[in-house]
Amino acid sequence: MDNSEFLAALRCDGAAFRAAIAGSDLDAPVPSCPGWTVRDLLWHLSEVHYFWANIVSQRATAWDQVVRIEQVPDGELLAYYDQSFERVVAVLSETDPSAEVWTWSAQHDVAFVIRRMAHETAVHRWDAEQAAGRSVPIDPILASDGIDEFLEHFLDDVAEGSAPVDGSVHIHCGDTPGEWTIRPTSGGYEVTREHAKGDCALRGDASNLLLSLWRRVGTDVIDVVGDADIATRFLAATNLQ
Repeated sequence: MDNSEFLAALRCDGAAFRAAIAGSDLDAPVPSCPGWTVRDLLWHLSEVHYFWANIVSQRATAWDQVVRIEQVPDGELLAYYDQSFERVVAVLSETDPSAEVWTWSAQHDVAFVIRRMAHETAVHRWDAEQAAGRSVPIDPILASDGIDEFLEHFLDDVAEGSAPVDGSVHIHCGDTPGEWTIRPTSGGYEVTREHAKGDCALRGDASNLLLSLWRRVGTDVIDVVGDADIATRFLAATNLQ
């Protein structure tokens, strides 16, 4: 996917998130985010859009250059979401993707932010629709890229106390191109984009595979082939806090 496609996905999922939230009780639980209410989800994504719009517009070189904001009253939450969402779309659309900015990753440019905002918004759109009693999968091409982004930028952040994976994992999308083989190393993981036999394989629709990596769904919605214990440890190992 290119930057224009990520921006188109961001616009689409951001609008769908808003539509799902607008019809929900703010006190309703979000099943895919234990302990969160719809209010929490709405404010979280508003904050995320606010933060990254400011990182890019300020050409920030550190995260703490963005002024923190206090949560607005319930009656203003949707309007604040609209403001933050419209601003992040505008800023990302108008800025050179190669411009250098602070990010928490090894990739310090606006292109990283564009891609991250597309995936952050897509997963939270899914959360919001789950809370509203609907289950609409993430677009397969976007989800496949989301798996790639997860393996590139999140996989090496291992949760404290997690059990060693001790085996290779093959991920294979069944509805769109996308295959990866992940092998544990002494310093983390080696990830290759290839068809290869792993000690276990995770197969299914790209949306369900991505959501399983983000621990939104269980392995009951994907096919696990081979050593199921390795699959369980692998899916539990990443720090998602």
